[in-house]
Amino acid sequence: MIKKLFSYLGIFSISFLSLLPLTLLYIFAYGLYILIYYVIGYRKKVVRQNLVNALPEKTPSELKVIEQRFYRYLADLIFEVVKMKSISEAQIRKRFIFRNKEQVEAYLKNGQSVLICAAHYGNWEWGTLGIGLNFKAYHYPIYKPLNNPFFDHWFKKVRSRFGNRLIAMRQTLRALQESRDQVSIFSFGNDQAPSWNESHYWTTFLHQPASIQLGIEKIARKTNQPIFYFKVNRIKRGYYTVDCVPLCLSPAETAEFEITEMHTRVLEEMIRKEPAYWLWSHKRWKHKPKLG
Repeated sequence: MIKKLFSYLGIFSISFLSLLPLTLLYIFAYGLYILIYYVIGYRKKVVRQNLVNALPEKTPSELKVIEQRFYRYLADLIFEVVKMKSISEAQIRKRFIFRNKEQVEAYLKNGQSVLICAAHYGNWEWGTLGIGLNFKAYHYPIYKPLNNPFFDHWFKKVRSRFGNRLIAMRQTLRALQESRDQVSIFSFGNDQAPSWNESHYWTTFLHQPASIQLGIEKIARKTNQPIFYFKVNRIKRGYYTVDCVPLCLSPAETAEFEITEMHTRVLEEMIRKEPAYWLWSHKRWKHKPKLG
């Protein structure tokens, strides 16, 4: 009962904040940055270790700048996510612009479903809303449910605005089967570490051994649906573009793990170019491969 009460109070507070203009929310975001970086030090140890291991070519002073820029952006991102509850269609179209989307649209117009690979880079949450608005197809974002069922239900409704149909990770195959007669888009965030039991492929990612999720590759090779990588670029505060880049248009012809290597290298390149906008607070390398 207490958990439910606090959950609803939290949901009410977020919903109220969402009604405020982004200009005001960004002022709150600066205060949050001071709190989580200088006062609390939220996951600072994890972020620092990740940066040192992933970007060994950077000097300590360069890593410090990246670290601070990451926390500044994380605070902005939190309030941009808060704004999702009330942000208008017009605002999403203005602030999240899709470039080079003609090839994706051509497949959809021809009755061909596509797969989208993305990452927790930039504002992936606005990206989910933007896909639902910009492409004429059933959009199924694959997501990991939150531990709190009350927040999970509320957040799922927020993410489902503009026609999105969220699918829990473990329901992906079922959703694919049920949507086989539809022109659909299934979108995957492929940069989180799989569980130890599901760590079946290891590669080097940002100078470290990393297990990579194989879901999108398995589905693509089985269905031969073309894969596009959606590369998010932060232009300025609250404004993004996303490049719709063909990753693999004939998945059935690829070798095992070839697609996984493709999207891993694309993400690696994005992070090296603009490292501050990736989710460094995530324990991406918590699993280690067995020796021998």
